[in-house]
Amino acid sequence: MASPSSSLPLGRGVGSKLKSVKLLEVLNALGDDESGHSREEIFIAPPNNAAGDFTDEDSGDEDSRRGTHLPGNVLHAIVVPEDPGTGEEDDDLQLQPAAKKPKAVMEPPRVWTKRDIHPDFSSWTASDPHMEDLKSQELSPVGLFELFFDEGTINFIVNETNRYASQKSVNLGLTAQELKCVLGILILSGYISYPRRRMFWETSPDSHHHLVADAIRRDRFELIFSYLHFADNNELDESDRFAKVRPLIVRMNYNFQKHAPLEEFYSFGESMCEYFGHRGSKQPPAGKPMRLGYKIWCGTTSRGYLVWFEPSQGTLFTKPDRGLDLGGSMVVKFVDALQTRGCLPYHIFFDKVFTSVKLMSILRKKGVKATGTVREYRTERCPLKDPKELRKMKRGSFDYKVDESEEIIVCRWHDSGMVNICSNAVGIEPVGLASPHSGAAKTQTQVHQPSLLRLYQEKVGGVSRLDQNIAKYKVKIRGMKWYSSFIGYVIDVALNNAWQLHRICCHDAQVDLLAFRRYVACVYLESNADTSSPGRRNRRLETESRFDMIGHWIIHQDKRTRCALCHSQTNTRCEKCQKGVHAKCFRAYHIR
Repeated sequence: MASPSSSLPLGRGVGSKLKSVKLLEVLNALGDDESGHSREEIFIAPPNNAAGDFTDEDSGDEDSRRGTHLPGNVLHAIVVPEDPGTGEEDDDLQLQPAAKKPKAVMEPPRVWTKRDIHPDFSSWTASDPHMEDLKSQELSPVGLFELFFDEGTINFIVNETNRYASQKSVNLGLTAQELKCVLGILILSGYISYPRRRMFWETSPDSHHHLVADAIRRDRFELIFSYLHFADNNELDESDRFAKVRPLIVRMNYNFQKHAPLEEFYSFGESMCEYFGHRGSKQPPAGKPMRLGYKIWCGTTSRGYLVWFEPSQGTLFTKPDRGLDLGGSMVVKFVDALQTRGCLPYHIFFDKVFTSVKLMSILRKKGVKATGTVREYRTERCPLKDPKELRKMKRGSFDYKVDESEEIIVCRWHDSGMVNICSNAVGIEPVGLASPHSGAAKTQTQVHQPSLLRLYQEKVGGVSRLDQNIAKYKVKIRGMKWYSSFIGYVIDVALNNAWQLHRICCHDAQVDLLAFRRYVACVYLESNADTSSPGRRNRRLETESRFDMIGHWIIHQDKRTRCALCHSQTNTRCEKCQKGVHAKCFRAYHIR
């Protein structure tokens, strides 16, 4: 995370004004910084006038953008910390004016007592009939993906794209079949990528990809991709920086929540949608990758299924409420979305970016359990042992206090460092044993670990798992419209969610994420290919059932036919596909 230091031209004096600084200067300073940060992230908000027509136009070549080759209006934009003067860590830098912090409302001090917590939440007994229904349907990977990109969403994108093209005096005539071909190419670019996307259609033997070239013509793909649109420009909300994609966000959130597994444990955190290519900005001399993009607030299950998301617009366009900061307000919005399925005793886990005693109190009143690491200044003066005193004690020592009025516990645990954690549902007992790795001695020693620490470590990683899955095979084809990379992010998330449902519903024939994405891409490109052009009329299209891995048997046939894979003569065929195929070619034909 980007931590402005003395090398960055940002003012930090108390009572002093922040010095105006441009993004180009920040990138140069981060590139020259020799500190030990493992990763730098810069949070960019869309332009203030993101609803303007000019933001629909491409600003340059989409391929192979590197270093500081960014648009001039971005490089010379003024950069300020996201929440100057609040005392929070500057995890991200935001290209927008800083909002004034409202005056804090004085509240009566809390009374802290040394005892364990006594929560009064009901136990989890909810069942999930919707998931049982999905299991009974035995949906293929394409069927699971189309739970999110359903017919209504596809038709909506087609209509908005055609509307936008007509506003530009272009008769596009996009169809749902062509849009699925475009989606298939975007998905395929996640695991097969070229320096330039036009190489998919080149006739050169080292780059030609017949699946893409046979599905849609290059110029037709480029035309559709350049006019891809998700909102009516005449009805944009000027107060929403993501108005151009807001209808898509609403539809995706609805579908994600509708088909989400009903579970007790959820994670909340930040994800990053990279904007400019793989690295987004120049590579520092020390080999530290830097990321430039949009911050996404994410609520996930513990396994990484994205239930709810919202792109961050900063405090200028998103006003915190209930006396919380922006992060805490987003947690409350996620909880409100969860409770549309019923006011159940969900348990939410998040890190110190969001946690405060005030947030724990609000969630407790909503009937929601919560646990998270917390910064010391957000513990509302909980009188725990001083960190210096606790460090003198053996590793695994801890101190804790409970708020008498609201049953909220704050614990400080001595591990390799000091860990402060807060919960309204889980206490100290039973104290377990953990085996943290000792880097110096290269040995493992058992130390005492409170119950709330153990549960937190087990359940908090949902957002990280989502990020890992997206990063493996994320969409590589992107335009220079400010929202183009966001569309790739939505596709990646939908595929991740579909794969998570596949893991739950298909116990006998599970496939990994790569095979899942390949299946969807192949079916979309083969079953929606353009057969009207000369040379393509006689092309035999494969059906989705070829790759569903269900009910395929090889049988003998009296008449010899050509093998569908190697094209030599064979007297065997697949009973389900009704295609001639050798026994040696049978497996390869059904998993390609």
